[in-house]
Amino acid sequence: MTMTTPGTIERDSVGWSIGISIFLLLAGIFAVLIPPVAGIAVALVVGWLLIFSGAMHVVFAWHTRTAGGFLWQLLIGVLYAGIGIYTLIHPVAGLASLTLVLAFYLLAESMLELVLWLRLRHMGGSPWLLVDGIVTLVLAVLIWRTWPSSTEWVIGTLVGFSMLFSGASRLMVSLAARRGHAALPIKQAA
Repeated sequence: MTMTTPGTIERDSVGWSIGISIFLLLAGIFAVLIPPVAGIAVALVVGWLLIFSGAMHVVFAWHTRTAGGFLWQLLIGVLYAGIGIYTLIHPVAGLASLTLVLAFYLLAESMLELVLWLRLRHMGGSPWLLVDGIVTLVLAVLIWRTWPSSTEWVIGTLVGFSMLFSGASRLMVSLAARRGHAALPIKQAA
């Protein structure tokens, strides 16, 4: 029987982080090369998430119908599901709305990346978090400035670049963590 130690958990976590980083890099390359497909994919994922959220509101309304608010939860659920179905049926039309939502999302992500950089700036590889935060902020502004005239290609391209920079920054931080972990002495049982 093997014993799980904090060191093996940390090594496994770094391995997973490197794998996710590589996946983000590959997905980012694909999105940049074929932006309309990536934009439609984003619209479809959001459509399915809205349908799922609508279903959860309806289920919640059904289970809490005696507590009051049944009608409002039901209406919210139907609204979410309706918008999700519309987005699935008309994904290109849904891109115009998603463009603004994506701009706000990337703005929030950039702020969080900058805060993360401030907290981890003493770590190796942390300047990549700063670069990621700045690039993501620039992408948010670019999306907002080109809305709605270029939504068919902008979402896929900008999401692709965001994934590329996120993947690269995570890979650099993960590799730095791996090097730091390898430099730590392994304690032997006495």
